[in-house]
Parts: sequence; C-alpha cells; structure tokens
Amino acid sequence: MIKAKEDFLKNDFIPLLGKLHADAKAKWGIMNAQQMVEHFADAVKNASGKLILPTLTEGENLQKSRDFLMSEMPFKENTNNPLIPKEGIPHRQPDIQSAINKLQKELSHFFEVFEKNPNLKTGNAFFGQLDYNMNIQLLHKHAMHHLKQFGLV
Repeated sequence: MIKAKEDFLKNDFIPLLGKLHADAKAKWGIMNAQQMVEHFADAVKNASGKLILPTLTEGENLQKSRDFLMSEMPFKENTNNPLIPKEGIPHRQPDIQSAINKLQKELSHFFEVFEKNPNLKTGNAFFGQLDYNMNIQLLHKHAMHHLKQFGLV
C-alpha cells in the first residue's frame, strides 16, 4: 500500500496539479489554487526536515492523531490548521506554474533525504515524529485532500 502511495507522489501528483488553473475555485477552504500548492510544498519541506514546526499535539491526542494518520480515513473538508492564517498565505512564487515547479523540487528533495537516511524521523506539528512510511502516508492523504478540494480527483 505504501509503495502505491509513494508511486503516486513520485509520478502522478504533479501532473494532476498541472491541470490546475490559477483561478480554479476550491470546493471548500480559504486557500486559492496557488496558496494550496505553496502550502503543500511547506508540508513536504516539513516531511524532509527542512522546515521545523512546533509540536501542537501531545499525550493521548497524539496517539489518536497517529491512529487517524495511519487509517484510510480522509481529512475532513475545512479541516482547521492553526498554522495557516485566517486570511490565507501570501504567494511566494510569481505564478502557479512556478509554485508547482518548486513543489516538484521539494518532493525530489524529500525522496533524496530518505534515500540517504532511511531511518530518519522528522517532526510533524500534528502527528509527532514520523518515519518514511508515515510521511508517505501523510503526504498522500494530504495530497488527496487538496486534489479533492480543487476537483482534480
């Protein structure tokens, strides 16, 4: 199952995002298409250890979060992320294609990092310390959430 999710992230995710128009309307949420792509790039940077975030989930809530993570239950529409400002995230790239290209670079970096250090664990604000398989699970679940948000799956 993880292999299929890894393959999806390596081969299918970016081409699907390539179908996303800058003015695409989300079915839910506050982010526009480019903000979503840049937000996902940050999630990948976090998964590779390049972006360190504070831990927001502790104790028994952490175990509940990890149980959810490893399940096949999707993220709910309008899932609250306290790390995203209410007004959304300002664009950092000049256009959506540049944002997608940056995301592709971050995904490649993520896979390189774990190829060099397969036992690495990286910290996630909501799910704690994650190994490679847990990061793949999270990135795939997160990708599917946003692809559904913009009607790409």
